[in-house]
Amino acid sequence: MNDKILIVDDDEEIRNLISVYLENEGYQTVRAGNAIEALNILKTETISLILLDIMMPEMDGIEACIKIRNLENMPIIMLSAKSEDMNKIHGLAAGADDYMIKPFNPMELMARVKSQLRRYKKYNKEENINTNIIEVGDLIINTDTRQVLVRNKDIRLTPKEFDILELLVRNRGIVLSISKIYEAVWKEDFLKSNNTVMVHITNIREKIEDDPKNPIYIKTIWGVGYKI
Repeated sequence: MNDKILIVDDDEEIRNLISVYLENEGYQTVRAGNAIEALNILKTETISLILLDIMMPEMDGIEACIKIRNLENMPIIMLSAKSEDMNKIHGLAAGADDYMIKPFNPMELMARVKSQLRRYKKYNKEENINTNIIEVGDLIINTDTRQVLVRNKDIRLTPKEFDILELLVRNRGIVLSISKIYEAVWKEDFLKSNNTVMVHITNIREKIEDDPKNPIYIKTIWGVGYKI
């Protein structure tokens, strides 16, 4: 088995324990005591999955997850001693694929690692066949057929709405200004009085978000623009 798992936790005993279980299952492991070290490891190592603790000094797991997601798309399982729902929501919103509360059953962790790797490999195999399928959580965009699915439900977007959504998902994690979105989609200069982009974003949210007033996909960065 060539999969290499990165374990990021400031508790050495936890790192060692998880590593033993993973290596007994045939995985290779790399360990980091903090998020900065983990980010440096990602520059030189090919990692298949990351186990990422939330509560760490200097840079916590939420911030680290966001930085990793701007660079990589491998599965991330968050680990936390906190069980509050908001911690789970923040972890998943930052780009994590799964969440486990400490103390956890090591065998359950192994099962979740295997499950995430299976899903990731299946998706990437399909992606190699069709590189025009983009997935963000439950949102799937096919740029060949211009089809949008949310939890397998077909979403009907206008051509401009689709172009805006595609632009945002292709720049996932990057804040795009209203003027940049307008000029990229409409191919003409943006005028400050033009609210076309905001109207289209509102319409897209109405179609893809469960609660358009509290969107999980298209985020407003006040005074700057929008991002996925």
